[in-house]
Amino acid sequence: QEGTEIPCKIKKIASITTPELLYKDLLKSEQKNWNEISGRYKAMAKRIKKKIEELHKKYTFSSESPRIKVGESVYFEENGCIFLSKADDDEGNVRILFSAEDLGFDDAFIQRIRISPDQRYMATSLKSENSEEATCVVMKLGDFPVVEKVIPNVFSFEWVSNDVLYYTSQKNLKCQDVFMTTFTKQKHTELVYTEQDARFFVDIYCTKDRRFLTINSNSKTTSEVWLVDCRHPFKSPVLVQARTKGVIYHIEHRNDELYILTTYGEPAEYKLMKAPVSSSGMENWQLVYALEEKTKLVDLEMFSDHCILFLQNAGHLYLNVISFVSHSVQSIKLPAWACAFELESHPEHTTSTCYFQLTSPVHPPKRFAYSFKENNLIEQAVQEVPIITNCHTTRLLAKSKDETLVPITVFHNTNSKELHRKPLLVHVYGAYGMDLNMSFKEEKLLLIEEGWILAYCHVRGGGELGHSWHKDGCQHNKLKGLDDLKACIILLHELGFSQPKYTALAAASAGGVLAGALCNSNPELIRAMVLQAPFIDVLNTMMKTHLPLTIEEQEEWGNPLADEKCMKYIKSYCPYHNIKPQCYPSVFITAYENDQRIPLTGVLRYVQKLRKAALDHAGRTKKKGNWIPNIILDIQANGSHCDSSWEDSLNEV
Repeated sequence: QEGTEIPCKIKKIASITTPELLYKDLLKSEQKNWNEISGRYKAMAKRIKKKIEELHKKYTFSSESPRIKVGESVYFEENGCIFLSKADDDEGNVRILFSAEDLGFDDAFIQRIRISPDQRYMATSLKSENSEEATCVVMKLGDFPVVEKVIPNVFSFEWVSNDVLYYTSQKNLKCQDVFMTTFTKQKHTELVYTEQDARFFVDIYCTKDRRFLTINSNSKTTSEVWLVDCRHPFKSPVLVQARTKGVIYHIEHRNDELYILTTYGEPAEYKLMKAPVSSSGMENWQLVYALEEKTKLVDLEMFSDHCILFLQNAGHLYLNVISFVSHSVQSIKLPAWACAFELESHPEHTTSTCYFQLTSPVHPPKRFAYSFKENNLIEQAVQEVPIITNCHTTRLLAKSKDETLVPITVFHNTNSKELHRKPLLVHVYGAYGMDLNMSFKEEKLLLIEEGWILAYCHVRGGGELGHSWHKDGCQHNKLKGLDDLKACIILLHELGFSQPKYTALAAASAGGVLAGALCNSNPELIRAMVLQAPFIDVLNTMMKTHLPLTIEEQEEWGNPLADEKCMKYIKSYCPYHNIKPQCYPSVFITAYENDQRIPLTGVLRYVQKLRKAALDHAGRTKKKGNWIPNIILDIQANGSHCDSSWEDSLNEV
């Protein structure tokens, strides 16, 4: 009997360690493969890196760090330090209040700064590049600022009064608890709110007039907001409107009225509504302003007498200025080259000017101001910033399989001849109602200068044409996004923008689903595919409820564990499950060893399966001139799923 028990134990240990050993062996093998392959491109990489650094130096000085104005004081961050200056000081006298390095946060960057109303305290969050969790450091200001408290794993935080701070704690990518901590003589911390539903994520912010703190509990499709009165910070939060499935809403405040940005009512697009603070239920919501059809609300900014809506329609950007005094709406079309807004922070809601930046993938940020007094738009000229004149922007519409028109934004060098011979880089995302990233990137401008064509396909599942554009491309509609992408690439080729043998497809994160699906269904349309931290094993991931985001993500992809139809549907497009022996394009994937959102095991499995399918096809056909695609995986030890530092992202690029 003793003799039979021992081998049994040995077998158990072996079965536990085998997958781990296999994973480590795969990791080593991929790293070795990457080191060998990347060596071939050293000279080219050096040339590209030098050019990108030159472009970075040329265009970065236009974007100084945001200023936080509190009364006559101005707070700002530079190189991991926080400085204080006076608003009317022309001599440039500044005081250093905080240094991340001095406090032992060497590899961290400053993420958020909040100053208490009486300026006695400052709360700052610090985040390292290899982690999604931030640390909040509370300083007592004065002649000699001192650290008062350090709070780990914080997501959002706000001062509700001079000495009361509310914050949310983050664990395993989830935020479900709100705490209050006081800095009075009797210091204490208490739990204020807990979210019980795993699909919901909690964050907090103050209304622009600092009258209320809002506790916002949001899933991918539904929201609920609670208010804390900043005049009575110890009173329990008050519910605005109980969560109603499919209704998203956000809150602002002005003159004892709540302004509600919501998808409530028909059509289910964002609209601005209002209700008295004392009776805030949706039965009392009154319409203030409704968006036109297929218009995307990018942002909203509230001021004492005005509200500015940043809108996007048919690829063009607009400002709609609502006056609460004259009850009028003024619409301003922004320059045709602009593809993205970046709003500058406005702590003072009584200001008479709204500052923002406009940008595009190939246009560095340009600063603009809207004056409420003058009712006009002013371009803030920065003389040193060269104007990009050699780039042409074209907006197209591709007809998808079900006749839906899908927008495409195309950039190319105005001097380029024979565009059908030029290389084309196609970008796609199409998930979570989020737009494709259209902000400036030095490498995109470099590609334009080198004669490339850049195309951005605004497919369903993204948010470019409003809330319904997302709904039309998620869960049981995911394949519509794939149809859209296919239609976009075919139209580009038909119109003479490059051809399949010069076309590459780029996607990041959830964009990997549509890119990987196209790679399986229509590999003949592209020659190469570049993926960054891609989501490519949808089915296996959505079957694992122990992963931090699976439950939360069911509203986007469906629940294959509870619905067999859903399982079959995900299986029909999942990039990993549809790999087959055929002629694939070359594939380059960047993944992160410590990525909490996209498990590396799924990426490793995908790469192994794709290589085998490509080799099987080459072995079967053995035609003259038959090529085997390069399938390369670069696993980064540093960096995470979120933004990397400039140095790390430069090496990646």
